[in-house]
Amino acid sequence: MFAMPIAHACASGLGGMRAAGDLVARMQMARGMRLVEAKAYVAERLGVDPSELSDPVLMNERRGELGLGRLTTFEISHPDEPTAIEAKANIAEVLGLEIPAVRLLDERRHHGASLG
Repeated sequence: MFAMPIAHACASGLGGMRAAGDLVARMQMARGMRLVEAKAYVAERLGVDPSELSDPVLMNERRGELGLGRLTTFEISHPDEPTAIEAKANIAEVLGLEIPAVRLLDERRHHGASLG
């Protein structure tokens, strides 16, 4: 149950969802960016310095401000946080990406609206 999130957090670096590693990794995979280029792009889009991307405290706040999702723990619970798919939609908007799950949701919503 927790294997994939743990593997993702370890593989993506920069602390994964605790910081901005997942966003940097997404840009590397989606746009074929090198690490330095991906960090610079993400930092610019988030309005932070590239050196701040690995600061879990700062990034926890910034991710919350932008609705990009953050890890929920017993110490930090945020009842008004976006759902996982809302966070993905926000990530797509902030990074200027198309995320297939978000596109599929939009298509389903659009198709459902035309049926009614």
